[in-house]
Amino acid sequence: MAATLLRRLQPVLALLAAVAVLVVAAPAAHAEPDKEGGTKTLRAALESAAKGHIEAKNKLDNSKKRQVQLGETLKQAKVRAAALETRVGEIANRAYRQGRFNTMTLLINSTSPDAFMERALRLDQMAQVDGKALTGYQDAVATTEQAKNAIDLEIKEQKKQVTVMAKKKEQAEQALASVGGGAVAGGFINANSPLAKAAPRNSDGSWPKESCTINDPTTSGCITPRLLNSYQQSRAANFKRYTSCFSERSSGEHPKGRACDFSAAAGGFENVNASGGDRTYGNSLAAYFVKNASRLGVLYVIWFRQIWSPGTGWRAYSGSGGPSATHTNHVHLSVI
Repeated sequence: MAATLLRRLQPVLALLAAVAVLVVAAPAAHAEPDKEGGTKTLRAALESAAKGHIEAKNKLDNSKKRQVQLGETLKQAKVRAAALETRVGEIANRAYRQGRFNTMTLLINSTSPDAFMERALRLDQMAQVDGKALTGYQDAVATTEQAKNAIDLEIKEQKKQVTVMAKKKEQAEQALASVGGGAVAGGFINANSPLAKAAPRNSDGSWPKESCTINDPTTSGCITPRLLNSYQQSRAANFKRYTSCFSERSSGEHPKGRACDFSAAAGGFENVNASGGDRTYGNSLAAYFVKNASRLGVLYVIWFRQIWSPGTGWRAYSGSGGPSATHTNHVHLSVI
């Protein structure tokens, strides 16, 4: 009986053994990194600070552009006003000397009807010219005052946005300090990094709101159009090692389709600290994203125990745990 049962179970046991071998033999390199290190509160604080900085910086840049335009308007208005001042003075002097009575006298004393009509026509033409000159001068003066007031408002706006940026920087520093990081770090910079194709912006320079609507080329999930651009641009720059973007997590940008993890090793995410050529690859990739931050809409980059954001630059990042949590085996990218 036992022998019969064993014979019946042999196919099942063989199948289980084969599955076990596949599981053991399956490479762990392509497994997604575990938690990004830090807490949900930390990630939310970093996202808020970076996003706030980017928005304030855009408003500051727009205000500076408007100030330049207003400065040119002010300059042109002053030139027009100065050019018309002499003409306005002549009109005022003539009106003072002649007055309305003398003008009518010139008409009445005409020697003939034709002379009367000719003088009347000339006086009408003169009045029109004088009126245009006076109106032009008044417009130029009004434009000058409006431009001055508008420039004052832009200066106030710029001070406001500088204050906001300083506050967001402080928030990011405090968030990092709360987990033992935040110190100024050497970072990863490469002036020779290639330029990426910029992601689309709104007409005012702000970033359009995007949701997870594009099929993720690295997983079965979804990503935003802006993240897809970052992924495609990095590959065009020859950063083609294994990458994973969308993943189901309790927090962060991965489940929103706004983050990717780029493995340092060619074979995928290895559970060791990158070294040698893998370390160099990660350094270059992190530097590439930082150089193109304004083109790609980068919120922050994390690599080898350091984090970069637009408001703080490179800072120490003390994720605790293995290579995935400390970001020593992959570069993390989050976009706005």
